[in-house]
Amino acid sequence: MSTTTLENAFAADPAGRAARSRGALWTGRSLSALAVLFLAVDALGKLLQVAPVVAGTTALGYPASNVLGLGVLLLLCAVAYAIPSTSVLGAVLLTGWLGGAVAAHARVGDPLLSHTLFPVYVAAFVWGGLFLREARLRTLLPWRSRR
Repeated sequence: MSTTTLENAFAADPAGRAARSRGALWTGRSLSALAVLFLAVDALGKLLQVAPVVAGTTALGYPASNVLGLGVLLLLCAVAYAIPSTSVLGAVLLTGWLGGAVAAHARVGDPLLSHTLFPVYVAAFVWGGLFLREARLRTLLPWRSRR
């Protein structure tokens, strides 16, 4: 792949191949807003040291003294995702966070569909929302149809 091709993958697409519809844009924004809302509530619970949140975190094997730091880290990742210019970085950071959550739930033997895979559902909202609202991402990861 030449440098020109790589640079063009991140440039505005003059041919309109990565153009987004209004519906896709608003669906992407809605999915992203739901993901940010969930993550912000989780981070706020950790920052405020809410008893059920601390108990849930310690049940996963983390010491209570780490809850505040985890809340700060999660909030920073969610804010990075919510800012359009850093949204891809935020999505990558949240992917790591949510992958760790899957591992923690699997390690303690939580139920698969309701607990262990819940972070995967949130990640689907994060990446699905970003994919629908970010044309450069659709250019980089094109959705292929069977036409």
